[in-house]
Formats: sequence, C-alpha cells, structure tokens
Amino acid sequence: MAGTQYTLRVINNSTNFVDMCMYQEDPNIGNPNVLSLAWFAKPAFPTTTVVFRWTVDYSFLWSETGELVPGAFFDASQIWPADPANIAPSTPVKGGNQIGLDFKGGAYNFTSTPASNPQPGTLYVKENDQIPLKQASVGIGMSGAGTFAVQAQPRTNLTFTPHPVYYLAAGTFAAGEVLDIGSISNPTDVRFPAGVFSMTATLGEGNDWTVVPTKGLNAVEHKQIIADQRRALAGATR
Repeated sequence: MAGTQYTLRVINNSTNFVDMCMYQEDPNIGNPNVLSLAWFAKPAFPTTTVVFRWTVDYSFLWSETGELVPGAFFDASQIWPADPANIAPSTPVKGGNQIGLDFKGGAYNFTSTPASNPQPGTLYVKENDQIPLKQASVGIGMSGAGTFAVQAQPRTNLTFTPHPVYYLAAGTFAAGEVLDIGSISNPTDVRFPAGVFSMTATLGEGNDWTVVPTKGLNAVEHKQIIADQRRALAGATR
C-alpha cells in the first residue's frame, strides 16, 4: 500500500540541543478522546540536520499503555495494515478499513472483525466485551509508527476518519510519547504543496521556524543557512 515518499529535512540553527518531533493533528478525526502521539523524534545539536521520511500508508496499532495520559508511551505490540478506502476487514498481510481488538487468556490481539455498515474513508475498531479498563490503548499509525491513540474499553466501536496535518516542534520528546498538544511551545505546521514531496524546515536562532520546499531553496537562502550554521558553530566553540 505504500505510495509516494515524503521527506522533511530539519535544520537546527538555534543555539540549543533539542529533539525534533513530528506529530499529527486532526480536529475532524471523529473521536473526541483521541490523543496525538510523537510520531517521529530525533535529537539534533546546533548546526546539524535531521531527516524524516514516510509514506502515507495507514495501520492499526495497540499498546499496553496503562491509562492513556500525556507523558505515557505508546509502544505498539501489534501493527496491522489499514486502508481507509478498502471496505473489508484488515488482515495481517492485507489492509482493510476494519479491525477487531480482542482480549482472551490475558492477552490482546487484533482479529479480522467486520464493522457494521462501513464507509470508505473511515477506519473502524470493534472492541470486544472482555477489554479491561485503563490498561491498553488502540489507535492508528502512518508509515509504521503510531500517530493517534484512544483508551481501549469494552463493547466500544471506534471510528477514525483521518485527514492529518503534519506538525513539527523542538523540545524534549521521545517517539511514541503521548503528547499534551496545548503545552507544546512554538510548533509549526508543515504543508506540502501539490506536486511537492520534499520540504525543508529551519529552526533559527530566535527559535522561529521557516518551512519551504527543498527544491525552492534559492542560492541566497542556501548561503544564509550556511552562514547561520557557521555563526552558531563559532559561538559554540568559543
């Protein structure tokens, strides 16, 4: 199901050692209790560049998170391919838009459980009546990593209608961390214009973001980035 590869290059021209974190938001995802996860995270010293690459291929995931609160970690214990456009139960090798979350013998497991009246464009999770409270979470991911999660509970039918917007932030993050979106300082959205698949984001000395198409960086901008890197490096080595 993997399609076009997207690339985001992130240049740290600030004076701080930070974790560069990508996450997704979607106010219309269809579930008011959903929380965003730290999708990707990489540490970066001043003057260095980190690169994130992904494809828009979805998956179902679950994790024994305990209570799903900001600061908890979603470490996926099972990942099944998902395809919002395919009105069929998902299997371990083929993506559909429906899945069941089962709990038997003290263990969780995805099953190819059909949803009621499924519609294209939506992902469905049907939780069985044995799911314990506040012990696990279930959600969706993209390119093999979790993006959104909700607390698992018994006899609940979940729906996710993804229209994600990509965000980038600098701070202290770890991949899979449950985020408190409201506490993130100075994030920036990353939007890919039609026909553009590589963007470059630069964090400046004043912790301000500049996001432009990589191909569109002109010679002046390249020179300015190099100058900023050299200036930051000179300050760090004094």
